[in-house]
Formats: sequence, structure tokens, C-alpha cells
Amino acid sequence: MSSAPRTIFALPLRGLTWLGSQGTRAVAAVVFIAAAVPPLGALLRPYVTEAILVLLCISFMRVDLAALYGHLRRPALVATATAWTTIGVPLIVGLTAHATGLADRAPGLSLALMLQSMASPMMAAPALAALMGLDATLVLVTLVTATAVVPFTASLFASLFLGGMLSISPLTLGLKLLGILAASLLAATMIRWLFGAKAIQRHKQPIDGFNIIILLIFASAIMGDVAHDFVANPLFTVGIAALAFTVYFTLLAITTLLFRRIGYERALALGLMVSQRNLGLMLAATAGVLPPTTWLYFALTQFPIHLAPYMLTPIARRLTARAGTPGAAAPGSAT
Repeated sequence: MSSAPRTIFALPLRGLTWLGSQGTRAVAAVVFIAAAVPPLGALLRPYVTEAILVLLCISFMRVDLAALYGHLRRPALVATATAWTTIGVPLIVGLTAHATGLADRAPGLSLALMLQSMASPMMAAPALAALMGLDATLVLVTLVTATAVVPFTASLFASLFLGGMLSISPLTLGLKLLGILAASLLAATMIRWLFGAKAIQRHKQPIDGFNIIILLIFASAIMGDVAHDFVANPLFTVGIAALAFTVYFTLLAITTLLFRRIGYERALALGLMVSQRNLGLMLAATAGVLPPTTWLYFALTQFPIHLAPYMLTPIARRLTARAGTPGAAAPGSAT
């Protein structure tokens, strides 16, 4: 074979490898690039669903089955964490929204908060935990169990709290979530069968780099109007951004405190997972047919989602050093 084809592929591969090696720095940079280039968002918005499917497929493809089976031997902790993120969080958010009258006064914002609370954790959470030196395997197995039940819990809470706020029925929402997850899992299984787990692990950094590019596509697609919204209504946009940060760090703090008895470093790993909600999954399930305020909130949540892991890494490393046990690395994307 001529060396020309190898040369053609070598340069992109080196670029992806470099990008994948940047870890949380690249994750943080994505959100600023997406916000700074609005035309990119307009161009990529039609591909939100495709980007989500690719991100889910890559995450499922890289699940460490040995780590997964190991944590399933301790079902009580995993069951408790799963119940908290799939039942406890949406129940508290739903009751709070109705008790405060938010559902009547600001239905678009109430819908955003409910969809956020009903979503499964981000598939990137184990990889982010590993990059931060936390227990990624605990996050991984809880993520898998939570993702498995979220089509059913999301349908339940949509019927309880959303009423006619969604353009689709709660049952359709659950079925769409189930279909998206099943399709991603099937594609990931086929890729693992064709290439093998060892090859996937061997090409970890280029896959990380490719994942960051797909994440940029997703972030750009949902953040395309942020700059316009800020210019048109700066106080409202800043207020929504402040709310997004408040919700993120409140979930992080409450979860960490609830699970502190298992050690703060592992509790922080669960807190990271619970606060990193997979809003893209909800966008894909609803086909993006959402009110403008809901879209704006989803867009602004990208800031804490992308910046918090970079900000929290020094704290996480101090906790793991104090515990004397480094976080277990689990294969996963850097995003």
C-alpha cells in the first residue's frame, strides 16, 4: 500500500489525539467557542439529534463491562443513588415548581427545570469523574442503571407535573427515550463486536478528540441564539444563567452531603453525575419543539456543565489524596 493514504489519515489522527489529550480544558473551551460563533449554531441546529445519538453510541461503546459487573455486587449503594437521581430529584423539583407557582408564572422555565430533573445523567459523567481522579466505576454503574429506568420515570413525572406543557404525550416521551437509548446501545454493541474492546481502549485519545468535536456540534446547535438573547435582553439572560449555575451546584452539594458517609471523594463523584443531566436526550426525544425560554435555559446550562469539572478538579484531587485511594479509571470520553 502506498504511504500516501497513511499520510492523509495520519494528520487528522494526530489532531484528534492531541485534542483528546486536553481533557477538561477542551471540555471548557467548547462552550465558549459555541457561544462565540452564532452562525455555527444556525448551521448545526438541524443535527442535534444525530449528535446526541453519536455521543450516546461512543459512551456505550466504551463501557468497561468488568467494572460494571464489579459494582453490581454492591447493589444497595447503586440502587440508592439511582433512586435519588431518577425519582428523588424530579419529585423535589416538580413539587417545588408547583408549590412556588412557577409552573403558572413561567411555564417555559418550569418545563426546562422539569425536563432537566427528569433526564438521565450525562453519558460523559464517568469519563469526567476519571479525569478528575474520582471513582469513575461507581458513577458508571449508577449511570447505566439510571439510564435504563429513565424512559419509565420520565414518562411518569411528565404525566404528574407537565400536563399539556409538552408537545408530545408522556407515553410518547418515554417510548422515544427508550428508542434513542436502544438504538445507541445496539450501534455501540456492533462497533465493539467489529473492532473489539482492546482496539477501542488503544485508540482512547483519538476517540476522545472525536467526541469533543461532536460535543462542539451539539453545544453550538443549542447555543446559537445565546449571543442574540444576551444583546436583546441582558438582565433576563444573565438571570437564567445564574439559575443554571445555582441548580447545578445545588444538586452537586446536596448529593455530596447525602452520600458523605461513603466518603467525600466518592460522594463528590455521585454529585458530579447527578448535576450533569443529559439535556440533549430530552431535546432529541421532544424533537426540539420547546418554548424559547426552555431553549435558552438548556443553552445556558452548558456553561456549568462544561466549566464545573475544570473548576472542581483541584478539590477532587485533594479529596482523593486525603482518602489515599486514587479514583478508578474507567474508559470513557473526555466530554
